[in-house]
Amino acid sequence: MEGSGTSVETDVNRIQSPIPGNNDAAYDKKSVAGAEMDEIAGRKELEAHWVRVCDRLRKEIGDKAFKTWFGEVELGELKAGKLRLYAPTRFVRDWVGRHYGDRVLAYWQAVAPDVKSVEVNLVPPPAPRRPNEIIAVPPLPSSQNYQPPMPRMGPPIGRGGDEAFQGPEARYTFANFVVGKPNEFAYAAARNIAEQDRPLPERNPLYIFGGVGLGKTHLMHAVWHAIRERDPKTRVLYLTAESFVNRFIQALRTKNTGQFKELFRNVDVLMVDDVQFICGKEASQDEFFFTFNSLVEQNKQIVLSSEKPPSELQDIEERMRSRLGSGLVADIHSSTYELRLSILQTKAENARVPVPTAVLEFLAHKISTNIRELEGALNRVVAHGQLIGREITVEMAQDVLHDLLRQADRKVTVDEIQQRVAAHYNIKLAEMSSPRRARSVARPRQVAMYLAKQLTTLSLPQIGKRFGNRDHTTVMHAVRKIEELKISDLSIAEDVELLKRQLQG
Repeated sequence: MEGSGTSVETDVNRIQSPIPGNNDAAYDKKSVAGAEMDEIAGRKELEAHWVRVCDRLRKEIGDKAFKTWFGEVELGELKAGKLRLYAPTRFVRDWVGRHYGDRVLAYWQAVAPDVKSVEVNLVPPPAPRRPNEIIAVPPLPSSQNYQPPMPRMGPPIGRGGDEAFQGPEARYTFANFVVGKPNEFAYAAARNIAEQDRPLPERNPLYIFGGVGLGKTHLMHAVWHAIRERDPKTRVLYLTAESFVNRFIQALRTKNTGQFKELFRNVDVLMVDDVQFICGKEASQDEFFFTFNSLVEQNKQIVLSSEKPPSELQDIEERMRSRLGSGLVADIHSSTYELRLSILQTKAENARVPVPTAVLEFLAHKISTNIRELEGALNRVVAHGQLIGREITVEMAQDVLHDLLRQADRKVTVDEIQQRVAAHYNIKLAEMSSPRRARSVARPRQVAMYLAKQLTTLSLPQIGKRFGNRDHTTVMHAVRKIEELKISDLSIAEDVELLKRQLQG
């Protein structure tokens, strides 16, 4: 053993000793060039091993799981038998290390036995920008005429008047958002987020959902304005999910995903409206998921809006659904008569147009599903009165809004109610009329009876007849039971409210 050690030492000394003569400089250049060649060859070999390991991982865990956890994991270096990989976020780093570390090591040792351990590290974050640097990023370059909409991040310093850099609509602020019972929680949550210096983990993301025209976008814009007013240097990026998808597609097309990631992952607050638009778009979902994780890891706030709660989004991966619902979820319910009337009164006062109370009450009663539609109806009535010179009365409003009122008067049928409730609770439609009394069937049937009483003009005996010729006292009991449960059981209250919105929408 001693002789063997000496021999190795002698060989090393022989290799490291300088070559005699005057060609030392030339020799050094050749040595450096040779070392560089060896390094390049070693790197290529390492990358080839990584490709083989990835192929085996993909075959074992499937394409979707591989893209989720290894889609942005980068190959690092191999030193002293320790192989380093780099993950974009702590979440991915910890998950890969905990769930796939042993497997990755085994696959590496199958192709390169000299690897003794695998270590997953975090990619160092980019250097922070200085406060006086430009906040917004210009649109991605395109070889075609198409240019995706520019996300709104607030005007950069020294640049005003460029529409592409302006924020959301100025009229959508907290000051002119009319608060009522259906939206008070969403309003309070949005206001709280806008006033926080740093996001609270349990409220990140803030996910606001509700039907069309109920005020989600108004709240999103109000949050943007409030944050920018509190601290103009805060990088607040607001855009629709459609814009996110379009810009991602454009980045792929122009092979410029680096700039895309730089834009979306280096903001203080990311706000995405109509997030349901990413459903069914697998590649965009993946990118949004990684962007989401990256911002959460940096303790940056995310604010989202959607027409549906995370649990009811279709064609979306479970990991994305879980992430969307991991923070604070706030619902905007269908408007009440009192809220609709208050909105109309506020709008008329702000416009300084004298509209008779009877007309406002008529509109609040007749148009009940959509605040945007309600405001549009008032605008039509006021404009008609001003331009034609007619007195604003209930009769005049009926005449001007005849098309809208006819649509609003559409009657909900018992058949529609039964079909919607059966689908919601995943029971057979025939169970609505069956004699079964199991809780899994009886409760949905009671909900359907309650909705029939609320949304149709049928009498209790008529409703009972549509539910397997049941007595009117059975319907009365069902209505009372659901009214009680709405107070004591939050899940029933949410189910009833959701079904009512769907049926009236």
